[in-house]
Amino acid sequence: MLDKMLLSEVLRKTMLRGADYADVFVENKKTTFIHLEDEKVEKVVTGAYSGVGIRLISKGKTFYAYGNDLSAGALMEIAGTLTDAASGATRDLVLDLKKGKTRTDFRIKMPAGDIPVSRKIGLAKEADRTARSFDGRIRQVSASYRDSFQKVLIATSEGTLIEDERTHTFFAVHVIASDKSMVQTGYETAGGHIGFELFDDLSAEELSLKASGRAVMMLGAQRAPAGRMPVIISSEAGGTMIHEAIGHGLEADLARLGLSVYSGRLGEQVASELVTVIDDATLPYKRGSYRCDDEGTPSQRTVLVDKGVLKGFMYDKLDAMLDGTRSTGNGRRESYQSRPIPRMSNTFVAPGSASPEEVLKSVHSGLLVRKMGGGQVNTVTGDFVFEVQEGYRIENGSVGEPVREATLTGNGPDVIKAIDMVASDLGFSIGTCGKDSQGVPVSDAMPTLRISEMVVGGEIKT
Repeated sequence: MLDKMLLSEVLRKTMLRGADYADVFVENKKTTFIHLEDEKVEKVVTGAYSGVGIRLISKGKTFYAYGNDLSAGALMEIAGTLTDAASGATRDLVLDLKKGKTRTDFRIKMPAGDIPVSRKIGLAKEADRTARSFDGRIRQVSASYRDSFQKVLIATSEGTLIEDERTHTFFAVHVIASDKSMVQTGYETAGGHIGFELFDDLSAEELSLKASGRAVMMLGAQRAPAGRMPVIISSEAGGTMIHEAIGHGLEADLARLGLSVYSGRLGEQVASELVTVIDDATLPYKRGSYRCDDEGTPSQRTVLVDKGVLKGFMYDKLDAMLDGTRSTGNGRRESYQSRPIPRMSNTFVAPGSASPEEVLKSVHSGLLVRKMGGGQVNTVTGDFVFEVQEGYRIENGSVGEPVREATLTGNGPDVIKAIDMVASDLGFSIGTCGKDSQGVPVSDAMPTLRISEMVVGGEIKT
């Protein structure tokens, strides 16, 4: 990594013509990717890259440049290019960079880089064998393994110098089952800010059995009923709905620009009194966890909605400056080639007091969701639509027959106001969240909860 004196000089030159803030983001990253498709290892890719991104903020505007030449001359050249973009009084910044501290730590027991590639390929082969032996109607199987080790160094014009190491491990199984004209899929993932010890308590076989069982079960499922009805979302489904229905709308850049349904609503009741929404990057080993964000701000736990009242937004440095507040440690970027923007980390609805069994027994007839599929949301209006990958009828307070092709349609603010029971459990889902052409690892979670009424898309009986 770069020495402190050079970083100070780069920041000094960047700020020379007047600016509000500047930072340098240095990244070294190593990755491994393995993909198996239909009993064949299609890809084994390992790689490494290094690069640097330098940012200047002047009069509320961001100027950003990057490169993969880490020599002093190249860095000073980038700094000079950014200096020319600023227009203000000459400022000769003298910096004595001080090493910053983080509030949390993640100790990696088994660095994935120490594990032979053959063992990683073995996980994919195990998932494939398990799925194919599960049922003769399994037609296609794919399994993917990915790990990465990232070292970052961040220096800021505020005088902070901070380093972080991030280890991510990820595994996914995708199964397709068919029976005559019917085709159904099953998909399971596991991963986090964790090393190869991810597989100490979780096996590729277990993930494959879940994906296979879901795909085969859905072959015999009836089409979901359509209409307005109570919906229970199980903690097993993770927090996809909260991520989309409210999470993006609480990112400060969208809220500040009026592109969120929650813009200008601080202090208002925006959800049921049973709902508290938290973003917390300090949770141990979750996929969205980190010691500091990509601007060097220590990770933290941020209460966004407290008992239904909107308390705050997720901030990076730029949006915090523009709103006259502090960053919440949510400034994230995909790589050195991207500027940081407000992003979620681990976002979840806090558990309540009811038991999952009580929530289920409270519904006479409705829909139980155990696995969410894909979805999308309009952050300006809050309108969303989600697919249900695994759903069941609720009949007299019990789990009934499985149903397929269900969708959930609604408006984020309306739906979270309609949550009228929240259980004490909590289940996480993982993913890579896309925004402004950048993807970052995230986790989402919800307890089992009841929504008094939602629009369910399915089969209309005549």
